[in-house]
Amino acid sequence: MAVRRFFASRKRQQNKATWPIDPSTTTPPSGWSGWPDKKRFAFLLSHDVETQIGYDKISDLVDLEESLGFRSVINFIPEGQYRVSENLVQNLKNRGFEVGVHGLHHDGKLYNSQEGFNHRAKKINQYLKIWDATGFRSPLMHHNLDWLHKLNITYDSSTFDTDPFEPQPDGLGTIFPKWIPRPNGEHSPGSGEQKPEARERISDSRPQSSNLDGYVELPYTLPQDSTLYLLLKEQTIDIWKTKIAWLAQHGGMAFLNVHPDYIDFDGKGTRNQYPAPYYANFLKHIKETYTNQYWQATPNGVAQFFVNRKERPQSL
Repeated sequence: MAVRRFFASRKRQQNKATWPIDPSTTTPPSGWSGWPDKKRFAFLLSHDVETQIGYDKISDLVDLEESLGFRSVINFIPEGQYRVSENLVQNLKNRGFEVGVHGLHHDGKLYNSQEGFNHRAKKINQYLKIWDATGFRSPLMHHNLDWLHKLNITYDSSTFDTDPFEPQPDGLGTIFPKWIPRPNGEHSPGSGEQKPEARERISDSRPQSSNLDGYVELPYTLPQDSTLYLLLKEQTIDIWKTKIAWLAQHGGMAFLNVHPDYIDFDGKGTRNQYPAPYYANFLKHIKETYTNQYWQATPNGVAQFFVNRKERPQSL
């Protein structure tokens, strides 16, 4: 971690013109007319649960969010160091939270070869079905957007607008959702030939991913907690506050990824944790500073909206 921090400091200086804000990312999608109910911006929360430590903190995390009126997606590793309880998945959904799939293993090997990816994709699709999940995120934010068409998903969130600190630092270059079309002649996993009317609209309850001719890419646009507090050793929420003010100004999508693994809820944290009040105070800042200005939704809701919007061009 000390070595990573040394190089991160250099990267921060080298990329100060494009991180945490990249001015070139504000162009809205074709035919864009704004968020639901004329809100200034969308606010999304996600959590990647990497270890048993993080899994054990899920209750504290969702209780905090629920107490402040927020909902998020919890991304689980299907075959990691913890086992996901069916009761937990159902409880989260009953409370308005969403469940997503975070790779298959957290080993950084998902995209080592197309053959290996296709093998893992079959298992990932099984977990998507078991958990009735529509979203995916790759471990370590690795991404190959073409290969992801093998997954039966409505959205992916393995990219970002700008983040030079990631192993694969190429950003999506937008603070809005982006449609990733399926290559011509290729059908979604197990879907067969779909009737045109079946592809026309996603269900408002659960998107039928197999009916889509592609998927929605949702880049995270707020720096990850691990980047700010573990790598850069920030001690305030100022960067989050500055970035969200800019996102609100440009009508974008404020999408934050927070890891329960790194949050210290009991005040006994280590060097690899940060105080829970950082996250709590940021949520309170959103709630108080931007009252009635943001649309708070889970990523699945944003993906549904983006595909179903009436003004969308034929090609999205």
